[in-house]
Amino acid sequence: MTRFRLTIEYDGRDYMGWQRQDHGPSIQQAIETAIAEIVRHPVTLHAAGRTDAGVHAYAMTAHVDVERPISAHRLMEGTNAKLRPQPIAILGSEEVDEEFHARFSCIGRRYLYRIANRRAPLALERGRAWRVPVTLYADDMNKAAQYLVGQHDFTTFRSVHCQAQSPVKTIDMMVVRRVGAIIEVEVAARSFLHHQVRSMVGCLELVGRGKWSAKDLKRALEAQDRAALGFNAPPDGLYFVEARYSERPRNL
Repeated sequence: MTRFRLTIEYDGRDYMGWQRQDHGPSIQQAIETAIAEIVRHPVTLHAAGRTDAGVHAYAMTAHVDVERPISAHRLMEGTNAKLRPQPIAILGSEEVDEEFHARFSCIGRRYLYRIANRRAPLALERGRAWRVPVTLYADDMNKAAQYLVGQHDFTTFRSVHCQAQSPVKTIDMMVVRRVGAIIEVEVAARSFLHHQVRSMVGCLELVGRGKWSAKDLKRALEAQDRAALGFNAPPDGLYFVEARYSERPRNL
């Protein structure tokens, strides 16, 4: 048995999310099916995170155990061939020690949310950014975002369907910046609650348009009540960017 670490890019628009679903296509199912056709036995893919329907990834980390002898390069090339023309690509593949686990070995996750701040409809970015037609003030959003950094009870920003044992999480970094017509919200933490990033971005958008002040965001956080939430930003602009590990997994 050989364990492979995979780095995966995908456009989540046509999928029910990462996790295998009974009621629609998923990223996990698509890749597992492709790999199984190559290695000729069922496989299970374990990921660093479980993105929702419509959410994308620049570099999701996952691992898979394969019984049949195969090189990392051949596994990557063969899987990409089987996945075509689906918008999923294996960017990297390497053999790792069996102690490596994409989810449980992960010590940090980073997401990026992209807001297209323009009046014109999206042609090239449709489904890949959230269009907000009114002017947003990124500096105000960034200042307010700092209230969310650190350890807090994030009940306000937690989905009612969240299965985490505790609403307490620690945001290590949150930065809002404008890049031309795009406002980027970058956030990093060891782990996140279900819908936490989208909920935080939705409230920051209210700050950016002047409907909320930074103090309003702080009050929403301190309320520890889902009813205090502004709203959830749509999944379109959310990207899983990076999974961090304490050390590089040992190559075999």
